Amino acid sequence: MKILIIDKMHSSIIPLLEKEGHQADYRPDITRSEIMEALPLYEGLVIRSKTPMDRALLEKAHNLKFIARAGAGLDQIDLEYLAENEIQLFHAAKGNRDAVAEHAIGGLLALMNHLIKSDKEVRKGIWDREGNRGYELKGKTVGIMGYGNMGRAFAKRLKGFGVDVLAYDKYKKDFEDNLVQEVIWEKLKAESDILSLHVPLTEVTRNFFTFDELESFAKPFWLINTARGEVISFETLNKALDAGILRGAVLDVLENEKFNRFSPEQKAEFEKLANRENVIFTPHVAGWTFESYEKINEVLVKQIKKAFG
Repeated sequence: MKILIIDKMHSSIIPLLEKEGHQADYRPDITRSEIMEALPLYEGLVIRSKTPMDRALLEKAHNLKFIARAGAGLDQIDLEYLAENEIQLFHAAKGNRDAVAEHAIGGLLALMNHLIKSDKEVRKGIWDREGNRGYELKGKTVGIMGYGNMGRAFAKRLKGFGVDVLAYDKYKKDFEDNLVQEVIWEKLKAESDILSLHVPLTEVTRNFFTFDELESFAKPFWLINTARGEVISFETLNKALDAGILRGAVLDVLENEKFNRFSPEQKAEFEKLANRENVIFTPHVAGWTFESYEKINEVLVKQIKKAFG
């Protein structure tokens, strides 16, 4: 098959595809209009998240048999159109799940032990031991929302910390294993000291975490979001932090990740968040390791081979 690659990928993608007999055209700098012009020539499309796969674009793909998404999120793809036209969709959650899990653990440990704050202080000659007294993970209850590839990988990393792990998944049942106890949402809210989000962005999860929803948790908790920023707004985060509902937050994703496109309200709320010592930011890199960059290719090509080999 002829396959068009429209985003930057690890260099292994081309030999991996060619080994299976496919012709791969690598054009990471291609524009949306150029994609639309070229699409009729291709049966496969490899993407990240630069260009939304909406109906207007996909209608140009007369010969398309599959889209391979180098990542986990599918919110920028018109899934209904793919189903209507029998276009297969592959994604690489298995390729970056370990990276996401390790990042979540690292962020949580840094947050609970004031590692960013204390590092900055020591560099300035401030030696404040009491002000940087931290918390131990052992004995805490960790809630996981979403028990797919990412959620389970995170649970695996928690195994040696002596924590109780609860997991809730709206779309799964009977998934309890030796890593987690399967619970309903109300039980997770009643017992969690820490909440880690591992859900896709859908109409259900978008702005799911209102202030009222957070306020219904039984006790203050630390929040980790390596999923999608749009599940909770800057304003809600600030309100919950001010109210003591959130003890702190690890945020790898934001409701708007284009700083130059912030609304005035978003700009004000983000600046308030950025001045907090109990909030840790990273630029959507939880799944972006040197290892995952290559593993994603292997996962995608394996799926393509299984479907079309």
